[in-house]
Amino acid sequence: MTGRVRIGFVGVGNMGQGAHLRNYVTVPECEVVAIAELRPGLREAVAHKYGIARTYPNADEMIAAEKLDGIVAIQPFDLHGVFLPRLYKAGIPVLTEKPLASSIPDAERILSALADSGTWHMVGYHKRSDPATMYAKAEVEHLKATRELGALKYVRITMPAGDWVANGFREIVRSDEKWERPSSDAAPISGKPYIEFVNYYIHQVNMLRHLLGEPYKVTFADPSGVILAATSQSGVAGIIEMSPYRTTVDWHESALVAFERGWVKIELPAPLTVNRPGRVEVYRDPGSGETPMLQTPSLPWNHAMYQQAVNFIRAVKGEIAPLCTAQEALLDLKNAREYRDLMEK
Repeated sequence: MTGRVRIGFVGVGNMGQGAHLRNYVTVPECEVVAIAELRPGLREAVAHKYGIARTYPNADEMIAAEKLDGIVAIQPFDLHGVFLPRLYKAGIPVLTEKPLASSIPDAERILSALADSGTWHMVGYHKRSDPATMYAKAEVEHLKATRELGALKYVRITMPAGDWVANGFREIVRSDEKWERPSSDAAPISGKPYIEFVNYYIHQVNMLRHLLGEPYKVTFADPSGVILAATSQSGVAGIIEMSPYRTTVDWHESALVAFERGWVKIELPAPLTVNRPGRVEVYRDPGSGETPMLQTPSLPWNHAMYQQAVNFIRAVKGEIAPLCTAQEALLDLKNAREYRDLMEK
């Protein structure tokens, strides 16, 4: 593909603007040519703020009128089962927020429609796009291939509840317009605890697989709701620590990938932090009398949401593969179901 990638935006509410639109309009290889938004006052105000030429009351009208290379659709995930098959008919790549759907049956229907469309769908697990995660993932794969620190033994992810917004909605356009919510999925998630888990911790469910580099099975659910334990396909242990404590004006999220003689550690900033990547440390203890070394690489001043926009545009251009496909995102819902089933025993 030559020239700038033409993107149509569907939904410019809080997340649509604060997490996505403000980043896409600053990616040099991208042109946001149109937005679709149910609320007329909001869509015109947002279009004016970001210099977007054309607006539409719904996605169907936008797709019919515009020549687009990709669609960014930021909608509540319980609308995906009804909404996404309509978008796929355009036959162009789509990016949405996580998770893929509100249930496994809806996700499977989504994937069936996606297969019929011939296009692809990248699910917005933006933590994969943080420069720290990208660096760490490449280092982990290198260490697994070379075995210079021995075998991969353990992955631990810790995410206390905290201030995830980090003033990320401070400058968005707001609206008090009343609007009719579209139909939600046919098979919604049942039970408030499960809804909260899927909405809040599905990122970590996904990140555990990303760092392991292979599927896993949830093997234990602590009744207090703090610990999720898993075993990977090849037998590597994994843990997700969910809110062992809470913060009010900070964000403490980390991941440890442990090998026999060293580790890779990631610390991630709040999800809507701007111009700040995470931090990586790599510890090597080669043994045989050699001095152990701790390395902390300097990373580019890109935040995860911006880098995710760059990665989606690059994927649309065919330069890289989508960082998380809809097909893989189904595994997150299956792992969440395993966790729910263990919690309900």
